[in-house]
Amino acid sequence: MSPSQGTDFEVRPGPRLVVGRGSIGRLGRLARELGAVRALVVSDPGIIATGHTAGALGSLAEAGVATTVFDAFGENPTTAHVEAGAALAREFGPDLLVGLGGGSSMDCAKGINFLFSCGGRMHDYRGRDSTRAPMLPSIAVPTTAGTGSETQSFALVSDAATGLKMACGAPGAAFRMAILDVNLTLTQPLSLVALTGIDALSHAVESHVSRAATLASQVFSREAFRLLASNLPGVFADGGSIEARSAVQFGAALAGLAIENSMLGAAHSLANPLTAAHHLAHGQAVGLVLPHVVRFNGSACGPAYCDLLREIGIDVPAGAAGERLARWLADLCAAARLAPTLAAAGVAAPDIRALAAEAANQWTAAFNPRPVTTADLAALYEAAR
Repeated sequence: MSPSQGTDFEVRPGPRLVVGRGSIGRLGRLARELGAVRALVVSDPGIIATGHTAGALGSLAEAGVATTVFDAFGENPTTAHVEAGAALAREFGPDLLVGLGGGSSMDCAKGINFLFSCGGRMHDYRGRDSTRAPMLPSIAVPTTAGTGSETQSFALVSDAATGLKMACGAPGAAFRMAILDVNLTLTQPLSLVALTGIDALSHAVESHVSRAATLASQVFSREAFRLLASNLPGVFADGGSIEARSAVQFGAALAGLAIENSMLGAAHSLANPLTAAHHLAHGQAVGLVLPHVVRFNGSACGPAYCDLLREIGIDVPAGAAGERLARWLADLCAAARLAPTLAAAGVAAPDIRALAAEAANQWTAAFNPRPVTTADLAALYEAAR
């Protein structure tokens, strides 16, 4: 597949990345570089329990930055969570936001930034470039290696009433800096490492063949795929070495940059309704459907799948690339101990019709390299049963 824009495209280069073991200790100095004296730190209770948040608060205090913590949210932050965080921000008056944790913490921080800086409701900011109003500077400190939220300008926030995930993006919502300290990822249980790792890999695969892919985005997606695909098998087997974990963390950030410069596809359109309706973890949901989507797309983007396979030393004809990549992905999900079918994941009697209708309404469906109808999405769910 050739990038849809050919030689005409824009590049969103992303935040300044500060990479290295122990780099969390630089948070205070980096905050002062942004002129901060009052920081709202958004971090969930699980991360607080690991001690990582205390370390960040200590670094900020040493630099003379006053702080308060918002932690009243969980996985898949909702509009209600974001509204509560924005209310705290209005009381505290921060000049900096810090998203410290997994994708939920970073997305929640971005959502708070929208409401605190621009007013209104999260529903007002659905889509890309939804506001160009000035927003607070922010710093990401990811503790997982998966979502790539640290390098994207999108916040994924669920409607508190319906569970519908909304992608809300704007240039000002992007983090100014992201600290990639692999030490912060070592407290994750391997079950979470598996879910986030498969999520990151799905970002690399889908962004590489997105209808919005460009020459720039494919540079990010290919390198992300190489780093993730080369290192995840060992990480899934026994936790991997520090070097492997660092490569996975950096690969996840690059995959986020690939999304920022392109978009995703049908696997994410299929996964989000499974999370909303059946509460499957996102990594489980997307890993379950991704091989089926890759097979479906094979006829439309075989050469691009060949490019990915070559990154891991597999050379096949374009006509066979979709099937070969799908089998490799299914094997990796098995190595990650993810359920291979909806039934194995506990979804014994899904309402395929309702799920497909909701998947068709997901924004990412329009970017799938092979046009996908509601009937196609239903067939993909059936294949995953």
